[in-house]
Amino acid sequence: MKTIIFLIVFLQTFLFADELQVKAQKFFADEKAGLSIFEGDVKIKKGYDELNASKVTVYIDKEKTPTKFVAEGNVSFQVETKDQVKYRGVAQKAIYLPITKEYNFYKDVHLKQLGDKKEIQGDEVTLKILENKAFAKGAQKEPVIMIFEFKDKSEEEQK
Repeated sequence: MKTIIFLIVFLQTFLFADELQVKAQKFFADEKAGLSIFEGDVKIKKGYDELNASKVTVYIDKEKTPTKFVAEGNVSFQVETKDQVKYRGVAQKAIYLPITKEYNFYKDVHLKQLGDKKEIQGDEVTLKILENKAFAKGAQKEPVIMIFEFKDKSEEEQK
């Protein structure tokens, strides 16, 4: 019963903006430790934002406010910034900090801005939603790859 109450309180913290929906094959909560673990084809959705993984651990503070989401294993995601810029991507691990609205993606990261030909591939990518900024770092032997489209002024003048 405590677990159900904990889950309801946990989910209500997100209801002020959009409904948070979590689907998983397994769920475990430890209120004293301040964590909830979702396992097996985890799908978390809130508004446009979506986070999918094999396992997601959610850390909460004493006020039952989520402070960190850690997604592991075949992570896929889509997020929207405050300026309505939309991103979609994949990674092996993701850490989301809801207080600062910052995503950190790790291992085999491929981040694509939708509606624009802008892509980042790297080993570590940080996406700061509030600031609309992205940072990337390559692996030791692999560089960061940036793909974007330039519109040449002469091409536009010919049209």
